[in-house]
Amino acid sequence: MSNNRVFGVTGWKNSGKTQLVVRLVEEFTRRGFKVSTVKHAHHNFDIDRQGADSYRHREAGASEVALVSGRRWALMHELRSEDEPPLDAILDRLAPCDLVIIEGYKRESHPKIEARRRESKNSEPLSESDPAIVAIASDHAISDQRLPVFDLDDISSIADFIAAVSELKETDG
Repeated sequence: MSNNRVFGVTGWKNSGKTQLVVRLVEEFTRRGFKVSTVKHAHHNFDIDRQGADSYRHREAGASEVALVSGRRWALMHELRSEDEPPLDAILDRLAPCDLVIIEGYKRESHPKIEARRRESKNSEPLSESDPAIVAIASDHAISDQRLPVFDLDDISSIADFIAAVSELKETDG
């Protein structure tokens, strides 16, 4: 299993997960930490484009295609008939960093903050049935809550909380 610290952001569709993750990555990197992310997608996606050489390699049957330049590299793995890998297998493939922020993966047991927005279609709180949710970030007042509740825009306080829960210290970055 990965030695990287992990913390998740979970919530229903349109709850503000991605915006929260982006703002947390910005905050932690501003503080000098090396941060990686894992985003779970519930739909078919492709980071490649039809006609590109790497796309043609995959279409020809390559199991993995590494796309490398002087600025970044990406490794695409075709599952074909394989099952989706478990989160731990993905975490094991990441390079060492100070913190991995995971978006999605509602059913996993890593510590998570639940994002909530008033306009989200599903208002059933996830925290009531997920003991791994340790806090809530919301754009509206939440009463009768046993967990810490943060304003969805109070990124500094949310980052402080995540750092404390993850035992992330300023000297780690």
